[in-house]
Amino acid sequence: MPKNSPQKDRLFTQHRLPGDFVFDEQVTKVFEDMINRSIPGYSTIITMIGVLAERYYQDNSNIFDLGCSLGGASYSIIEHLKGRTCAIHAIDNSLAMIEQLEIKKPEFGERARQIKCHCESIQDSKIDDASVVILNFTLQFIPPAERKALIEKIYQGMNPGGILIVSEKIVFADEHLNELLIDSYHQFKENMGYSKLEISQKRTALENVLIPETLDDHKDRILGSGFSSFEVWFQCFNFASMVAIK
Repeated sequence: MPKNSPQKDRLFTQHRLPGDFVFDEQVTKVFEDMINRSIPGYSTIITMIGVLAERYYQDNSNIFDLGCSLGGASYSIIEHLKGRTCAIHAIDNSLAMIEQLEIKKPEFGERARQIKCHCESIQDSKIDDASVVILNFTLQFIPPAERKALIEKIYQGMNPGGILIVSEKIVFADEHLNELLIDSYHQFKENMGYSKLEISQKRTALENVLIPETLDDHKDRILGSGFSSFEVWFQCFNFASMVAIK
């Protein structure tokens, strides 16, 4: 990845009027710092997406990075495929994210040409001839009633033996365990330099936008859509990354 330092996330340092979280230009400018200080193990997840893609990518097939933001997963895949020709479709409905991703592409040299950027809703995207599909902290922003249809579409567009990687914020059915892990996560964010005000205001902004589910919800949906196997490969506090094989 390029060594340029991202801008510091200070979006919630001052008192703000209530409003939902939006992936606009302000968020895009600080996104890399925000995501790395907000999700425990994020760099590990990104690296392992590349490792998993290297194992499961089928020559001359497509790779889909759905809800790509600034393309962290896509660039990890390029690094791990070590020069193998591939077509990575990086899709996001945030124009600010896609525009910044296009600006960043030259920093990665010729290999970045394999990343095709699309500004569109992933519910409208055509998924076909896919051996690797990534939903990296994306499904949680899709209305719950629309999630099953999206997973079913992905399944239908994947090749046998392909891999789906889904990373999500999760909740737990056990109320006491859920509270413990949320409190532990907030302590993690304080250790990463966020104030209690920042944590509180961002949580409020995300409340109606990011709707998490349990691991069982994800497992039931994915297996119910036809995938032959499902497992959680990474978890820290209330964040997890899952894999499913067609």
